[in-house]
Amino acid sequence: MEIREAAERVLFAETLEEKLALAPATASDSLPGLAIAMPEKPGRPRELRIDARGVRVEFPGIHRLDDDRERGVMLHFLANHELLAAELMALVLLKFPDAPKEYRAGVYAAMREEQMHTLMYVRRMRECGIHFGELPVNDYFWRTIAPMETPVDFVTRLNLTFEQANLDFSKHYAALFRQAGDTSTAAVLEKIYQDEIGHVGHGLKWFRRWKDQGSSDWDAYRGALHFPLTPSRAKGVAPFNAEGRRLAGLDEDFIRHLEVSEQSRGRTPVVHWFNPAAESHAMSPRYQADKGVAALETDLEMLIAAWCRKDDVALMRQSPSRDHLAELKRAGFDLPEIASLDELRGRKLGGLRPWAWSPDASLRLKPLAEDVSAGVPWQWRELPREWFSKSIGIRLEELLGLSEHGLICCSVEQALAAVESLLPDAQGLAKAAYSYAGRGHKRINGESPPEATRNWLANVIADHGCVIIEPWLERVTDFSALYEMDSAGRVELIGLTLMENDAAGRFLGTRVSPKWASMLDPEVATFLHREAQVMAWYQEKIPAALATLLPGYIGPLGVDAMVYRRADGSLALKQVVELNVRMTMGRVALELLQKSAPNRQGRFRTLRKGKAEAADLAFGGSLQGGRIALNDPAAAREFIAVWEVI
Repeated sequence: MEIREAAERVLFAETLEEKLALAPATASDSLPGLAIAMPEKPGRPRELRIDARGVRVEFPGIHRLDDDRERGVMLHFLANHELLAAELMALVLLKFPDAPKEYRAGVYAAMREEQMHTLMYVRRMRECGIHFGELPVNDYFWRTIAPMETPVDFVTRLNLTFEQANLDFSKHYAALFRQAGDTSTAAVLEKIYQDEIGHVGHGLKWFRRWKDQGSSDWDAYRGALHFPLTPSRAKGVAPFNAEGRRLAGLDEDFIRHLEVSEQSRGRTPVVHWFNPAAESHAMSPRYQADKGVAALETDLEMLIAAWCRKDDVALMRQSPSRDHLAELKRAGFDLPEIASLDELRGRKLGGLRPWAWSPDASLRLKPLAEDVSAGVPWQWRELPREWFSKSIGIRLEELLGLSEHGLICCSVEQALAAVESLLPDAQGLAKAAYSYAGRGHKRINGESPPEATRNWLANVIADHGCVIIEPWLERVTDFSALYEMDSAGRVELIGLTLMENDAAGRFLGTRVSPKWASMLDPEVATFLHREAQVMAWYQEKIPAALATLLPGYIGPLGVDAMVYRRADGSLALKQVVELNVRMTMGRVALELLQKSAPNRQGRFRTLRKGKAEAADLAFGGSLQGGRIALNDPAAAREFIAVWEVI
């Protein structure tokens, strides 16, 4: 028998018996014939015709494997995949008659094995009470592989993607079925697993022969795939099986890259971008990040892993190292897909969510605006620049009816007069309007050199347009209330955190706990809950005011607050120190706490790299406990983000 004759029968026959009738183990390839065009669909009996609306199966967990019906439905789904693989291999033989004879012989042998796999599944599912064709069958394999233009496309899409993914699935489920006592199904999956090792190996052999010889296997593979196929499709929904890939001949570099490669498997992803200098970009459209801010942007980008959902996308300036991604995965993180702007163009997206919708984010993400699905909340936005100014916090205080709040000053004289009016001894705190994280603050008192103070105020007002003058308060406790505002204007309290600031109010870290009050000093806790009525402020009054203050806003918000001590020794609450219309480090800590072991506390810090090295901090913990470096200490330029589960 000729290879072409066997391939035509597998591809075009309209009865299952004909399609699965095995040709001889060896066949002649002396008459390969002319290349055929891709048919719209393979020949199938009516009940097995593939369709985009076919059933996709949620594979049963081990506690459901003893249900015959559930097993049969799963086997039906898998049998269709094996039949499609056989049909696609037949298509390769008919579409590329001039491919090397050795390659075609390997495809022919694999096609026969796919026929046998289908037969094994059909027999086993019948024993489970399901007949092949009883359920609709999906055409995904056909749609993504059949349009191939070269044999390399086939090798990349089927052998190195879908069949490689089956190295995970078949081995894992074979073990589960054997554990559940279903040795018959286990034996089928074990046989398929061994054959898939050979199929992947055959594809790899030819891929290496045909690829650019100057590229690594991994780089060449990534370059050969086209969306919607990505490397993450080469992993099954099962534990990653590195050993099976080694047996197939894949090298360690490929295996380690693949293990940390992620992409959405159905849910339309939200794109996240880390832009921590939002206030500076809002201050001036001509702002250029200095060396320190540029280091902050690149060093801490991986914080996105703290708040994004599984299958989301991290838009990054610099991709983390493979080894660090593997370390985060080992620690328990579900990694986002990491992509560039060009890689995202044209993909359907579930929304855009930067750290802040400041001008830099609006500019950066605008090219993706048309790709965002209609109806999702995370559309492209441009926010008023004053929402990033300290003045927005004062407006919140005014809405809340708080009489003791900072003053907005647009001249040096006005600022100095404000200091004198706030406190008789002329001690105050000046804040640059678009500063953040406690930077851009200056304490003004009688000991400050008058000329130096005037020069500082003049420079700040020239750059920021104004300066905020507040009384200098004796800090006792800094905390933050974190919110999420939806498209209907509802403001939900996500949680409260305890902030760690230095004496000047600069951010050092955040502590979080399932029970916020458990972290407070007893005196402070008693004051806040009995006298200050803290929860009434942060659960009721402030959310209502935020909805009024920020019409149309959707996203994260943070209200920093403070307990301070008056001159008479009593405690007082400053309900609003600052309002941040963006993501905050406190929100990062709360999101990390949600991912960590239950009933544990956590501490989030951003450390200077030199300080972390000097302290000889040991990493290697996980979300179950211990200390984790969220970004790669070896690659960090200046900053290391540390999460500790306590």
